[in-house]
Amino acid sequence: MKRQRNRLIASAVAAALASFAGGALAGGFQLTEQNASGLGNAYAGQAAAAQDASTIFFNPAGMTRLPGRQGVAALNLIRPSAEFNNAGTTPAISTITGTGPFALNGTGGDAGDLAFVPNAYLSWQLTQQLFVGVGVNVPFGLKTDYDPNWMGRFHALKSEFKSINVNPSVAFKVNEMISIAAGVNWQRVEAELTKAVNYSFLASAGGLPGVPALTEGSNKIEGDDHTWGYNLGVLFKVGPKTDVGVSYRSKMSYTLQGSVNFFNRPAAVQAALVAPPVFNQAGDGAITADVTLPDTISLGVRHEINPSWEVLADVTRTGWSSLDNLRIVRSNGSVLEETPFDWRDTWRFGLGVNYRMSQPWTLRFGVAYDQTPTKDALRTPRIPDQNRTWLALGAQYRISQAGAIDIGYAHLFVRDASINLSGPPALSAPLVAGRGALRGDFDGHVDILSIQYRHSF
Repeated sequence: MKRQRNRLIASAVAAALASFAGGALAGGFQLTEQNASGLGNAYAGQAAAAQDASTIFFNPAGMTRLPGRQGVAALNLIRPSAEFNNAGTTPAISTITGTGPFALNGTGGDAGDLAFVPNAYLSWQLTQQLFVGVGVNVPFGLKTDYDPNWMGRFHALKSEFKSINVNPSVAFKVNEMISIAAGVNWQRVEAELTKAVNYSFLASAGGLPGVPALTEGSNKIEGDDHTWGYNLGVLFKVGPKTDVGVSYRSKMSYTLQGSVNFFNRPAAVQAALVAPPVFNQAGDGAITADVTLPDTISLGVRHEINPSWEVLADVTRTGWSSLDNLRIVRSNGSVLEETPFDWRDTWRFGLGVNYRMSQPWTLRFGVAYDQTPTKDALRTPRIPDQNRTWLALGAQYRISQAGAIDIGYAHLFVRDASINLSGPPALSAPLVAGRGALRGDFDGHVDILSIQYRHSF
């Protein structure tokens, strides 16, 4: 009973926070949007900026630059767009003999949608040298959702990945030059995948008679898990006006547990499910999937040119090669679906400028280049990702000695993402065959608007 109650509490917290996450904004489906104060700089130099309590995420050693106590709350509005352009897509066939092709229909509409991503942080100075803090944020998020009858429906309909991360941290000021920090991360993730199911091809490949041609339905795969990780940070004052920060966030490994459910099964398939192993490729049941989310390491620099101008820069490496293959396995050990990713590690480069226009006002500007981990040969409509370039601006208004409001905006120019999926031909894996070849490219861009309130007390 206690375990069930704890699970319900965790689910409620996840629903209150992680359900907001939708668009994937850094390479892959990592979310860089962990505050509004950094958005105006395109998040350049955040490992060295230490401008408010959100440093807990980017480099917790920055807490040693925040005297007293400080709280930060931010909301990021993210509007990604991804529209498919057909260039040679072929329809799914109805049986293994090639009869009865399905209609191609439309291109799926805009797979992106407006998402709300919240963050909250609290830092607390205990002594002259010791600082503690906690952050609650959404480090990973993804949602793509296509029209139900689009030409790629046998490859993907809805794909959603949500996360929530709770990150208590401690920082120690070694001396005036060096600060060090460490944190632990409890992270929960939830995933949902849907697509159309080609029942007539499935039955033909499985040797099941009596299923009419052009019979399709859909399925939904759901799973969740939670795990622990850690983060480390070091902040150096290398000169009276220059800071250098290095931060690291660990990999997070999950075994998602959940279920698969099939919908609109024809009568012949429904009847065959009663007596396995006659036919069980479309049966409901429990599933598991192992997923390892990447580690990141970031080097940031902040330099004050004069009292009015400040420049920030960073380079960040994300270990996306940890996501090699997504294998969804039934409770009996058989493979339900398998999607090769073979993602590569990526680099992100950022450059930002702050201009203190007056005592209450600071203006921010930034650019960044963000690599995609995806490869052209294996790109999927579930994550139509490509390299993106950030252009950002923002402002801070200090409403009092204790409080400040930040607002930021960024537009991400996303390179066209080509796709060429023909589907595995092996009849031994009928759930991933008979989908038709999806060929074309995606037009994409992202708009982000963030607002934040900071209060020191």
